[in-house]
Amino acid sequence: MGMKGKIALGAVVGIVVIGTVSANAGDGDAGGSAGGDRTPASAHRQSGDRPGGEKDAGRAAGRGTAFEGDGDFQVGTDIEPGTYRTTGNTDGMCYWERAKDASGELDSLLANANVGGTGYVTVKPTDKLFKSSGCNDWEAVDPRAKGSPAVRMAGEGGMFRVGTDIAPGTYESTGNTGGSCYWERAKDAEHSIDSIIANDNVSGTAVVTISSADQYFKTTGCRDWKRTG
Repeated sequence: MGMKGKIALGAVVGIVVIGTVSANAGDGDAGGSAGGDRTPASAHRQSGDRPGGEKDAGRAAGRGTAFEGDGDFQVGTDIEPGTYRTTGNTDGMCYWERAKDASGELDSLLANANVGGTGYVTVKPTDKLFKSSGCNDWEAVDPRAKGSPAVRMAGEGGMFRVGTDIAPGTYESTGNTGGSCYWERAKDAEHSIDSIIANDNVSGTAVVTISSADQYFKTTGCRDWKRTG
């Protein structure tokens, strides 16, 4: 079966809510002032642009294109284990898959996702195959990279790295309709159930506190977010 347009079958197909976050939850970083607004962190950006408009910080976060957005890649042969990022995906056709073998059977699937905007994924040394279809090129991410994170982000931006793409704090998204706004706080980019710290589907106003201990924040189908505290 062709990969384009596949529906993510893994644990993080966004509708099942495993937890909620109070607007007053989180750590001390969430209570800081929003300060001056920076350019919104957005996955709908041109090549070379970075969340918050910090191009230099973005270049530090990646080590250049690692592999193309279409193909099957053997881990340890074609690509090395590590965390990778794809940006600027706007047509909803980007699909990736981590697999424990190349059988193509459902039991071989470890994790998968459809990406709009920016996507992050960690390929583990025990993975055997990484599949990508319809995505923009993937680049390796330096886990030690620093940046000037944004305090706004696009509601359809995809996945943002906390402390590099976006700052911790309490964020608000207003005017969401139909329950299509989904957000997720994650402790890593492995995309398993255990990766999820908390998530929610929201209509109307969404409020979430992103902790400095969080690693990633995912947003799909939402109106744009602005830090309020």
